[in-house]
Amino acid sequence: MATLHEYFVKDGAANLTTHRALPIADSAGTKLGEIVGRLHSDFEAHATYVSFYVPLVEGVECPEALALNVVPQVLKWRDEVIVSAGIGQEMKDARDLVFTGQVYLYSERPVKEAHEGRLLEEAKKVGHHLTFRSGEYVAERNRWEKPLAFISHDWRDKLEIAQPLAIGLTKLMCPVWYDEFALKVGDSLRESIEAGLKECRKCIFVLTPNFLANGGWAKREYDAVFTRELIEKQRVILPIWHGVTKEDVYQYSPILADRVAVPWSDGVEVVARKLLHSIGA
Repeated sequence: MATLHEYFVKDGAANLTTHRALPIADSAGTKLGEIVGRLHSDFEAHATYVSFYVPLVEGVECPEALALNVVPQVLKWRDEVIVSAGIGQEMKDARDLVFTGQVYLYSERPVKEAHEGRLLEEAKKVGHHLTFRSGEYVAERNRWEKPLAFISHDWRDKLEIAQPLAIGLTKLMCPVWYDEFALKVGDSLRESIEAGLKECRKCIFVLTPNFLANGGWAKREYDAVFTRELIEKQRVILPIWHGVTKEDVYQYSPILADRVAVPWSDGVEVVARKLLHSIGA
């Protein structure tokens, strides 16, 4: 099942985003925790909006109030991080985008009704429109979203390949099991991975020199899926190749070398669409 943090990361992923951690401190200046703020820049709509992820923070009654107070600070990130998009006369500067007033609050602990009413009132005074997302939002999303593909990768390929791929497939309305999305503090790593490997329609393997040299989780995941193929008598594995040759893959697994793979050099959008076709989403 997806987590609130996963939805915070995925929602709005089609837009350019800037995010930063914002500390929460008590009156003495002692740090109690932090929330994460995101500035979303939608160049197509010429608009920008803001979202916050609020984890469980002990000793703080309503950390969402801090989020509302720092909205002006988040909007200033457009001046600190100059970005633009478009070609020629269509070039647009993030500083010129119009703030819609929309603020999304992803709270691990549901906002109390009394606080919610006060926050809505305060937001309305300054022209902000608050949307609260918490446990009920996650439950509803999980009812109609079930991961269709498991992404197996070496941790060293996370930022370059696995994460962009997970976001790319999500944009195409293909939910995936990806560790950064699916796992939260306290989860059993083994149980969560085993569930993903067994329940997902397909398993994507990001085959790189790092993956082929990984004798730990990556090898276990491949062995588990290969066993699943034998038991279910169907092909589940979808390989991506990056920086490896057929001989490299053959040395790792002769059977895997015989599978048609998609090269990562095609680009994340092309790779995601080719995989989507095979997943059958």
